[in-house]
Amino acid sequence: MTRRLVDLPGIDDLELKAIMKRDFAEPEARYECPELDETSRKLFGITADEAADVPRPAGWDNVENLPPADQAAAFEAEGWDVTDNKRRVLRTLGHFNQQLWLAIRGVAGEVPFAPEAEKPLAWGDNLAAEANRFRKR
Repeated sequence: MTRRLVDLPGIDDLELKAIMKRDFAEPEARYECPELDETSRKLFGITADEAADVPRPAGWDNVENLPPADQAAAFEAEGWDVTDNKRRVLRTLGHFNQQLWLAIRGVAGEVPFAPEAEKPLAWGDNLAAEANRFRKR
């Protein structure tokens, strides 16, 4: 089961802000927009600054410092999708990646509840429904 970061409460709204205002995706935006820390605390129990201060255990691979595309692949291996609907890495990932890594690995914070995605219809089911609608015309 893959969970999507963008489906967590508040993330999609923050991502839209980052699309509208490019500077919103920069690390300095946390100091100008308290919504980022509020959302982080609600979802993970810690903010990005608190996550940065957490001592990493021996053998920590510094995955949170990898380029976003490499992190996306690593998150996917852990069962998390950190891309948007067009499969682009979220612009706001840098505001939440440390917290999510620490939570996934059980070091600090908590993994937010993410409901299981609805199973998409099989392509044949959709065709059958379309055929029935067409016959009724």
